[in-house]
Amino acid sequence: MDQARRQLMIALDLPSGEEAETFLSHWQGEEKPWIKVGYQLFYATGPRWIYERKQEGYSIFLDLKLHDIPNTVAKAVESISKLGVDFLTLHAMGGSEMMKRARESAEQFASSSECRTRLLAVTQLTSTHEKMLHDELGINSSMEQAVLRSAKLAHQAGTDGVICSGQEARAIKEATEPSFLAVTPGIRPIGASANDQKRVVTPTAAIQAGADHLVVGRAITHAPDPLEAYHQILQEIIEARGKLR
Repeated sequence: MDQARRQLMIALDLPSGEEAETFLSHWQGEEKPWIKVGYQLFYATGPRWIYERKQEGYSIFLDLKLHDIPNTVAKAVESISKLGVDFLTLHAMGGSEMMKRARESAEQFASSSECRTRLLAVTQLTSTHEKMLHDELGINSSMEQAVLRSAKLAHQAGTDGVICSGQEARAIKEATEPSFLAVTPGIRPIGASANDQKRVVTPTAAIQAGADHLVVGRAITHAPDPLEAYHQILQEIIEARGKLR
């Protein structure tokens, strides 16, 4: 169960700190879950809210998808490192120099080597499909080729892993190394709606493909009983891990 809890992250795509705290109150008396904070909640609450949740003992994945000139991103990583967050995202499309500078900044401003903010590069958003890749983004390779190119660039630049679809996790591990993290959003339990995601997988399929962490949002946050939904996905992770042995 402990390993499954470390693998499952809840995407707190909620409009306010008050609603996020009300949602997290379902876990009173339980071990605190991993939480992912993205644009909506971060812009509504600011860094202070993140810092306070870290002080309460939450592991936090801050999903800000940094993408700017290398110096600007390095300065942003400096500020974010002081919050003590565990994971932070940046766009692989920002290039190798940007990612290298981000890694240098994360190391320089970490409270210790064990507490350094881990950097995850976004390859292609799970809402992106191949027609969009070709017609709108001007990338003429296949989706898998585009993702693998970004993943290898991120690995060489010193990031700790990537954000990718569960459909691509195994290929990324093979193209980089087993310890290179594959964090997969777009997770949908069987029967759940895909919503605006295009490249979705079940928790079982993601684990079997080698995903290290699974990010689940609406299937938990919009469930009638979020804690029950969370435990059901934990159980699916445990069962999927058992089949790997």
